Parts: sequence; structure tokens; C-alpha cells
Amino acid sequence: MATEVTQVLLNAQAVDAAVRKNAEETLKQFQEQNLPGFLLSLAGELASNEKPVDSRKLAGLILKNALDAKEQHRKLEFVQRWLSLDVSVKTQIKMLLLQTLSSPAAEAWSTASQVIAKVAGIELPKKMWPELIESLLSNIHQLPAHVKQATLETLGYLCEEVSSGVEQDNVNKILTSVIQGMNASEVNDVRLAATRALYNALGFAKENFNNNVERDYIMRVVFESTLSPDIKIRQASFECLVSISSMYYEKLAPYIHDIYNIAAKAVKEDEEPVALQAIEIWSSICDEEFDILEEIDGDFARDSDIQCFYFVKQALPALVPMLLETLLKQDEDQDQDDSAWNIAMAGGTCLGLVARTVGDDIVPLVMPFIEENIARSDWRQREAATYAFGSILEGPSPDKLMGIVNVALNFMLAALKTDLNSHVRDTTAWTLGRIFEFLHGSAMERAVITPENCQQIVTVLLHSMKDIPNVAEKACGALYFLTQGCEDVGPSSPLNAYFQEIVQALLTVTHREDGGESRLRTAAYETLNEVVRCSTDETFPMVLQLVPVIMMELHLTLEREKQGELQGLLCGCLQVIIQKLGAMEATKNAFMQYADQIMNLFLRVFSCRSAATVYEEAMLAIGSLVYVTGSDFAKYMPEFYKYLEMGLQNFEEYQVCAVTAGVVGDICRGLEHRILPYCDAIMTQLLKDLSSSQLHRSVKPSIFSCFGDIALAIGESFDKYLMYAMPMLQSAAELSFRSSGADDELSDYTNLLRNGILEAYSGILQGFKNSPKSHLLAPYAPHILLFLDRMKW
Repeated sequence: MATEVTQVLLNAQAVDAAVRKNAEETLKQFQEQNLPGFLLSLAGELASNEKPVDSRKLAGLILKNALDAKEQHRKLEFVQRWLSLDVSVKTQIKMLLLQTLSSPAAEAWSTASQVIAKVAGIELPKKMWPELIESLLSNIHQLPAHVKQATLETLGYLCEEVSSGVEQDNVNKILTSVIQGMNASEVNDVRLAATRALYNALGFAKENFNNNVERDYIMRVVFESTLSPDIKIRQASFECLVSISSMYYEKLAPYIHDIYNIAAKAVKEDEEPVALQAIEIWSSICDEEFDILEEIDGDFARDSDIQCFYFVKQALPALVPMLLETLLKQDEDQDQDDSAWNIAMAGGTCLGLVARTVGDDIVPLVMPFIEENIARSDWRQREAATYAFGSILEGPSPDKLMGIVNVALNFMLAALKTDLNSHVRDTTAWTLGRIFEFLHGSAMERAVITPENCQQIVTVLLHSMKDIPNVAEKACGALYFLTQGCEDVGPSSPLNAYFQEIVQALLTVTHREDGGESRLRTAAYETLNEVVRCSTDETFPMVLQLVPVIMMELHLTLEREKQGELQGLLCGCLQVIIQKLGAMEATKNAFMQYADQIMNLFLRVFSCRSAATVYEEAMLAIGSLVYVTGSDFAKYMPEFYKYLEMGLQNFEEYQVCAVTAGVVGDICRGLEHRILPYCDAIMTQLLKDLSSSQLHRSVKPSIFSCFGDIALAIGESFDKYLMYAMPMLQSAAELSFRSSGADDELSDYTNLLRNGILEAYSGILQGFKNSPKSHLLAPYAPHILLFLDRMKW
């Protein structure tokens, strides 16, 4: 097989599907029957300059995919598989990979550089392959430029892949080589590879940034690279500055004037990819300062040694005009493209971050621009002025903004209804949404919405929901926040008079043929959900009338194909309605007439084998139905249980598994002891889940909480599960203390895990309270007490 691998790799890329499938099957068999030989053949193919580029590139790609996977359980499996290979096989593969870096074929060495980084990611943290970095650094001094480029690219991938295991001495050597590679005397390809490598190496450079001389040198080289004639090098250099601004904010003071000048020049004069990164530097600095100021204002102020240098505040007089200028550089089609990102959007986003960071100080700097451009004949000026206004609504105090907003509101409503340019209407609707989000609600001393203007606002928004999709979607968003702000105003909301009209308008939007564009249909259902959620007693009869309407909509989707997204939206809508009507005894009783039909619809949704998001929404809706029906839900369990089990077995779509575990808890609370006939099967599946290496770790806290819910529901009957559940909880508790504090993500997970364990212990202890079987918990008491004691540390 090894001698035929070239042809098989080429066949695997054939146009003929039968040839391609046969080749893929052959490769799969080779891998399963002789993994060491398979990997060696791939490495040999990649390293051979005699072989076709296409077969070499695919060989490298398969080799890389044999070392890594997106799913955590498969990644761990591949790592163990690599580590268990014979040392001589791994050594040969690594030699072939390093040899490939000298290949003249860019496709081959570029792929090899990624594979080397994957191997390094496995081995360096375990103190293996100690000679790798020295081997790479020796290549830097070789004469062919492509070898230097390949090596720098490899160092970049390596720094991206490896989180630990690189000694400071090697970090210094890597940084020295990378900085030398950025020198203007090098060819552009080498400089670009070096600049990108620096970007990935910055995370390792903490000690170097603490050294004034080394930091000055690094910054000088990066500044010089921003002036390169090559756009890709300039862009990569600005990306380095963005990363430095975030990682090493506390070291920026000596360089902040140079950073401002370089960024301002790029924003005004350079091409868009570079200008976008130049703006991103200031967005990054805003994020850092906002977080620092929040921490200083928060509970941890006394413990914090982080200092805010107020770079944004000092730069305001020059920074704000620069950002306002970018708002005039719109693209003609930006509103129709959901993924569009241009200099005007970046400038507006940054302006919003500046406002959030400095508060009131930004208002007098932006208002002259708004006043000068808001009524101009050129749509770009009107849109820019509106965008500027919308961008500064979060951050400044309501006192500072309220007078301006009250004057601007009528103007905005008129523009939304009558402006001939769709860009202006789009941004106006977005700005109104921002006004209602940040300056409307019961907490405000002065009201934006009054009995005098409420009808006009609703009328204009409903009219705009008939506009083109992107404008209508923003109008839905504005109505969403308008509704949300009226939630706590008392039993008689100003929107009550328009409830029926609003609901009907939103339902009409959901039926639009172009509802799939610009997230319009989704926005309409999200807004409808919020209208229902914030509804008052006065409008409950109309909410009840909505039940058969949404049920019929869901029924119709079951008669058609490819309706998954709509089914998910409708299940989500029913969930909100069920929660609302189930909150009060009177409306709950009225709703119960629909319970059987709704449950039947949900069961039909499950039987369609819909996408994960639909399954989740239907499960969450059933969780709400359990709350309303209580012990009566038992009649649905014989038919529903199979779907509950399917959800608990769904490892691949782990969010479904987590939601299903949550619904098991809801059912336990609703059915109490009547859940008992299903507990053996449920507990067996939950224990299988916890024992599986395929299950995503984020599901485990939900499963542990589930133990507590089951124990609370069935009381002492939980005794037969103790010998299985308690060791699982003890093991998870141990893990939570071993892995805490490693990084923010792991720390968050550890807290969730501990919370799940606490809920499990709490439910189990309460379940056995006053039971003659409570002595069965005695052997586990020391572990529970130790867990609680360690939680105080």
C-alpha cells in the first residue's frame, strides 16, 4: 500500500465520485490496519519533492487531521494515539516533517508547518521533542528565502498551538529570530511570515515586555513594519498592535502618541484592511479601560492593582473627529449584507466603545457633527449623523442625553417614515432601538415615552415593519426594546391600547415572502415573544387567543418539508406563551384546554427528526408545559419518554443533551413520586453519560443537578442509586479542586460544576430527610463535609 499511496491520494481528489469514494475507503482501511505505516507513508509523501503537489498537500492535511479534532473527546483520543506510537516511528515522521520545510513547493512546506505545530502542541508540554526549536532556529540562517519563510511560519503556528512547555530561553530566541525576520532588508514573504509569527508569539512575551529595552525594540520594529510598502505586512503589523494594546495595556504609556499618529494616518490614507485594524487598536484600548474602570468601581477595588491610564479620555479631542470622519465612508450595499464590515461600521462601533468608556465627555464633541449633517441633502451625511447619535447612547448619563433625545425623537420618527434613502431609514430604526434600550424604562427619572407620543411611535414602527427587510428588522428591534421598557410601569402599560394591533403586525411580518432576509422573521418572533412576556393582566385574554393561532402555524410546518427553523421559532413562541399564561391560576385554567393539543404538536415535532435547535426549543417548551400541568403531565410520559431518552443520548449535539437533562429536572418537580417508574432508565442513561469520554464537559453540571431533582422527587427510593451516583459526585468534586484557577474559561466551568454538585447533594439530603433509610448517607458524609469545607478556601 505504501508504494501506491501517491495514486490513492490523487484518486481521493478525482472528479469521478466512484473513484474518489474507493480511494477514501482504501485510505481508511490502511489507517485502521496499520496506523504507524499509514502515518509514515503520509509523511514520506509530503516530504518527497518527486511527488505531485496535490498528493503531497492532501497527505499533509490527512496527517494533520490525524493529530487534532474539534470535539474534545476525539482530540484527547488522537493525542493518546500519537503518544502510544513507537518512538522510532514518531522520530522518522518528525524528521520528514522538518525536511519538508526545505521543499521549494510552498503547498508542501506550508502544510508541513501546520503539522509540526500540531505535534509540538502534543509533545512540548510533556517535555518531549526538546530539540525542535533549536532545529527550527538553525533554519532561519539558511540562504534560500523560502526556507526562512517556512520556518517563521512554523514558529508562528507553534506559538499559536502550544500553551505551555516553551522555556523562556527559547522564547527569547524565537522572538529574536522573528524580529530579525521583520527587518526591512528581508524579502516581503519573509517579513510577512515573521510579522504573523510575532502576532502568535506575543502571548509568550510577558517577560520581554517587562524589560524596557526589549519592549522598546519590539515596538520600534512593529512601528517600522506599519510603514511597509506591502499591504499585507502593514495589516499584520497593525494586528500586532491590536494584540499588544490588549495584552500589554499597562505598558502602552511611552508609545501611545506614536500609536495614535500611526493609526490616524492609516485610517485617513491607507487601504481599508489596514484602516480597519488601525481603528481596532482604539476599540481594544476602550475594552481594556472599560473593564479596568468597572473593576475599580466594583467590589474588588481594594484588591485591584490595575491602573487606568485614561488613554481614550486624553485622546478624545483628536480621536472623536477621526472616528466621525470614518462614518461618511459607507458602502452602497452594506445594509443588505449581514456579514458586511467596512470602515464606517468599524468607526461607529469604536465610537460606541469610546462613549461607553468616557461617558458624558463625548457628547459635546459629537453633537456639532450631528447638527451639521442630520438634515443634509446627501444621504451619506444624514446616515452618518444618525449613526453617530445612535453610537453614543450607551455610556453618557441619562441627564446628559435626555434633553437631546426628546428633541431628536420627532425628527427620527419623521425620518424613519419619510426619508427616501433606505440606508438612512435602516440606521434611524436602529437608533430608535438604542434610545428605547438605554433611555426608556421605569428606572428613568424623565420619560421618553409619554401618552402624547406613544401612538405616533407605535404607528411609525408598525409602518416601518412593512419596509424592505433590513429596515423592517431594525423596526422590530426598536419595538422589542420599546416593549421591554414598558414592562415594569404598572398594570396599565401605555402599549396595552395597541396590543392587538402590534401582535397582528408582527404575525403579518412572519408571513412575508422575504422574511428569510436580514433575519426578519426571527426578529419578528423575538419581538412577539417579548410583547407576550411583558404583557399585563389587561391583555391576557388576547394572549390566550394567540395560542390556537401559533398552534395552527406549527401544525402547518409539520405538513411541509424544510421548515426546521420556523418550527424552532414557533416552539420558542409557545414556550413564552405557556410561561405567561401559567403564571396565574385564572389564566392557567383557561390555558389547560389546549395542553393536550400542544403536547401532541411537540411530539410530532420530535418525530420529524428535526435539527438540534428545533429539538432544544421543543424541549424547553415542554419544560414550561410541565410547570403548568404539574402531576397531570404523567399522562404524556409513555409517549414522550422515548424522545427524552434520545435527547439524553445525543452526545454529538451536546446542547440538546444539556437541555434534556434540565427538562428531566422540570418533570421531577412536576410529577414528584410519579416519576418513579422511569427513574431506573433515566438514572442508567445519566450515569452512562457521565462515564462517556464523548460527552462535552459542559453537560455534566446539568446531570449532577438532575441527580438532586430525582432524589427530591422520589425520596428514599433513591437509595439504590447511591452506590453509583455518590462516587461520581466525589470524583467530580475532586476534579473541581484540582483544575480550578487554570484560566477564566476553566474557572467558570469549575464554578458551574461545583454548583451542580451542591444541587445534587442538597436534593439527595432533602430527599432522605426524616427517612428510616437516612443512615445510608452516613458513609458519604465525610466527603460531603470535606467538599463544603474546601469551598471556603
